Amino acid sequence: MAESELVVPRHVGFIMDGNGRWAKKRGMPRNYGHDKGADVIEEVVGACRDLGVKTVSLYAFSTENWSRPKDEVDKIFELLHKFLKRYTHKLIRDKIRLIISGDLEAIPEDLKNECLSLIERTKDFPEFSLNIAINYGSRAEIVRAVNRLIDGHFTSVTEKDIERELYTSTIPDIDLVVRTSGEQRLSNFFMWQCAYAELYFTDVLWPDFHKEELKKAIEWFSGRKRRFGGI
Repeated sequence: MAESELVVPRHVGFIMDGNGRWAKKRGMPRNYGHDKGADVIEEVVGACRDLGVKTVSLYAFSTENWSRPKDEVDKIFELLHKFLKRYTHKLIRDKIRLIISGDLEAIPEDLKNECLSLIERTKDFPEFSLNIAINYGSRAEIVRAVNRLIDGHFTSVTEKDIERELYTSTIPDIDLVVRTSGEQRLSNFFMWQCAYAELYFTDVLWPDFHKEELKKAIEWFSGRKRRFGGI
């Protein structure tokens, strides 16, 4: 399918799965896979933007990932920090707004400060948003939203009230979820925002997910009939 014929989603979410398995297949430690997976992020985000996507969400570290070995958790945070520092120039030059979804209080202080600084520096860039989920879980996000409404003395709430308290209040819902490595579940990934998302599962491991794999996902999305509960 020619790029001009694609129906491009406004918002694509990526569950970047398979880094450890990719490394194991090559006889390397899991952290090697995380290194390679981090390298893919910049390419995929750039390709999304080139195709006309307006928002990209990345599942970088979930609330459940704390159960992994400490050295792997530390490595993931180290890679995220390095990625953001390396990516700062591109964020500013290309006017990419950074959004962080998740509880930053428990993550390393240097990573937290880098996130907060870049959120502030890019907050007025309206054309393209990069939303990175760090220490994020969808159930925790919804509980947080409800508790904020309780603190605001709401006695009843609407969907709009809850949406205003989500981390993603300034961006549209997710249209297309891409999960790599063959797993077929959401794993607590933006469940509210994915209520009407199309779910694309591929056996490709994240470090092997490049522009051509992205195009396959969007070609598949282009063939979907999105009825949103209608006929």
